[in-house]
Amino acid sequence: MQDLPLLEPGKFFHIYNRGNNGENIFIEERNYHYFLLLYEKYILPVADTFAFCLLRNHFHLFVRIKTVGEIIKDLDLQGSENLEGLGLKIPDPTNQFSKLFNAYAKAINKAYGRTGALFEKRFRRKEVTSPSYFISLIHYIHYNPEKHGFVNDYRKYPYSSYNIVLSEATTNLEKVTVLKWFSNKDNFKEYHEKKVNENIILEYIEDDIDLQGL
Repeated sequence: MQDLPLLEPGKFFHIYNRGNNGENIFIEERNYHYFLLLYEKYILPVADTFAFCLLRNHFHLFVRIKTVGEIIKDLDLQGSENLEGLGLKIPDPTNQFSKLFNAYAKAINKAYGRTGALFEKRFRRKEVTSPSYFISLIHYIHYNPEKHGFVNDYRKYPYSSYNIVLSEATTNLEKVTVLKWFSNKDNFKEYHEKKVNENIILEYIEDDIDLQGL
């Protein structure tokens, strides 16, 4: 596998991975919910989330890594010049994702009496360098459940951010920003009715090609 980019502050990434040897990483409904609880614990402090989709044997995330200033602000420590003196350290984004996956894998192994790696060794990530591709990537992520045959209608899939974007409920998802990218809810829904054109965002999903048969 080629060298993976660093999760640098202020940059946007498509992050994805699959089960080791293509095996399932979500066995029953409670697993999806537990993954999202761990995600809230480890990832929300270091990244904004714009889209996600958790599938039986792989997942997709679209995030922006927070700057140090944003993390400090979120910790209510803005203006502090001595985080070390307070016994606090700025969390490293790559390490936070590793903690998420390790904690989840440990829980699954314990719950189902399995051993060994649950995920492929290194989680995959692609920096998304052009805002013009944001909405195409979000569309691609939301369509994945239908693409892989898990449901006949991606809009009815319960473990993606599609319906969260449309909901009025309070959420940690950056749905206000997402809707601004699409202009409004009607355009969001209309854009999702189009056929996904993977060629538009191929550079951001090119090594996702081996997930196509899952």
